[in-house]
Amino acid sequence: MEIKRVGTQASIKGSADWFTGTVRIDPLNAAPAPSRVSCAAVTFEPGARTAWHTHPLGQTLIVTAGFGWTQCEGGPIVEIRAGDVIRCRPGHKHWHGASPTTAMTHIAVQEALDGRNVDWLEHVTEAQYLAGPAAADAPARSEGGA
Repeated sequence: MEIKRVGTQASIKGSADWFTGTVRIDPLNAAPAPSRVSCAAVTFEPGARTAWHTHPLGQTLIVTAGFGWTQCEGGPIVEIRAGDVIRCRPGHKHWHGASPTTAMTHIAVQEALDGRNVDWLEHVTEAQYLAGPAAADAPARSEGGA
């Protein structure tokens, strides 16, 4: 058994190549081979988000705090909040991040294929991001809630 004590792994600033806004990545685990799974806690300040990207073997997001948005290519922006679990299919183009006014933290879990667990693509434009959640989703959930 191996225990990684809190505070023993340095936080990483999200690269401007892959993120818009202020993003902090706290590595949680990258198990040695033959495991292919890694996970990290990712905190997005208000307005921060990933670039469009895909995962060769998919990704699971577990929202642990705050309120954010996610979108799959061709679909509407969807609200996500603490307690939600999101599964992104292998190779499916998507992005995720905080809402414009509220920070969001999620645990990202993904597997690597041939040593690669993500393929980064173009940035989400301001116009794409500010389109916000679909109108059908908005009345059911407001940003003021926890």
